[in-house]
Amino acid sequence: MSFVEIVVLAGGIGGARFLTGLKDVTRGSRITAVVNTGDDVTLHGMRICPDLDTVMYTLGGGIDPERGWGLAGETWRVKEELAAYGAEPTWFGLGDRDLATHLIRTRMLDAGYPLSQVTAALADRWQPGVDLLPMSDQRVETHVVVDDPDTGRPAAIHFQEWWVRHRAELPASGFVQVGVDDARPAPGVVEALARADAVLLAPSNPVVSVGTVLGVPGMRAALLASPGKIVAVSPIVGGGPVRGMADRCLPVVGVEVSAEGVGRHYGARTDGGLLDAWLVAPGDAADVPGVDVRQVPLLMSSPETTAALARAALEAAGV
Repeated sequence: MSFVEIVVLAGGIGGARFLTGLKDVTRGSRITAVVNTGDDVTLHGMRICPDLDTVMYTLGGGIDPERGWGLAGETWRVKEELAAYGAEPTWFGLGDRDLATHLIRTRMLDAGYPLSQVTAALADRWQPGVDLLPMSDQRVETHVVVDDPDTGRPAAIHFQEWWVRHRAELPASGFVQVGVDDARPAPGVVEALARADAVLLAPSNPVVSVGTVLGVPGMRAALLASPGKIVAVSPIVGGGPVRGMADRCLPVVGVEVSAEGVGRHYGARTDGGLLDAWLVAPGDAADVPGVDVRQVPLLMSSPETTAALARAALEAAGV
């Protein structure tokens, strides 16, 4: 393949795995990963960026392959000691090695460095092989509107509490990206989109991952102004998510949990939406007017199948 510039909008595990395949089939090209930071949270005085870290660790060869998050060979002595002190929250675990990443990030942020520069410094240690960018330097945190289990009244809790502590079992009535109105794309994001030969939406959660990235003011306009085709990979296979909680999120925003439902949610670029092409799994019907819908294997169960999916996305983008 000749040199091309590719931008990928990504969340955590699905986005990270898709990027590994893309790296394999585009050696010598430039990939910019624009990663969701709406899942970010401050715990135990440290700033934690789960999606950025999952992408960085995965591409840098340090991820725990069974969990899909955190570092391989991790130990949990600090977590155990915090629990012995009764320090809250006890429902969010941080591994001993992983703590180093959060400590460095927090120290740099407290010193005044923006998140994009902090991310570049952390990536220098892991060498992910892509330009790793947060969606924004401004702090954005997704909160979930639920009925408080104690009072029965609506309350907003951080996405991490809803997902990790409550396993998304508390019925949600809305998602609020706190701070997004004051955010703007991180340095380098708009420039990467302006020169992209292809823009790919990874098979990440359409509501709280890709949707949060698209909610940053100026992001959607920069995306639509890109000269490259916009191709998205469905995170829904056979009427359900391959991984994660998209099936808990999509109905909240009025979207059917199906490849067709998500495709129509994104919409055709020619009709005010986003997509030029939409990749769905074999057997998944998806009538998305104005969009080139292609059926290709979507399960990233091996390096070979992941690379094949990346090739299919690039073919749909015409590069």
